[in-house]
Amino acid sequence: MPTPTGSVPALSAASATVFSIGILFLGYWGLFEPTVWLKAHVVVVVLALAGFACLGLVPWMATSPVEPESSDTRIRIARHLFLAGVSAIWLAVATSVIF
Repeated sequence: MPTPTGSVPALSAASATVFSIGILFLGYWGLFEPTVWLKAHVVVVVLALAGFACLGLVPWMATSPVEPESSDTRIRIARHLFLAGVSAIWLAVATSVIF
């Protein structure tokens, strides 16, 4: 299998960067504060966890082998996962700001 080039390392690095920004957001937001959770808090955590799941799957999907090697189906799926992950993290941030 050839060394990944082009969008594979870029997608992997970008997903790791957004993942770390999301972790920083949850730490700043106060995930472990001893207050009563509202429904909006649960929505924020669920959106963030869904985003983390999507972002965590991006490198795995982008680097998984395909037949034939010229096929880009896994890269397309990885791009969609990246978009879904970034969208979920930003929705979590927006929800936390609004509520």
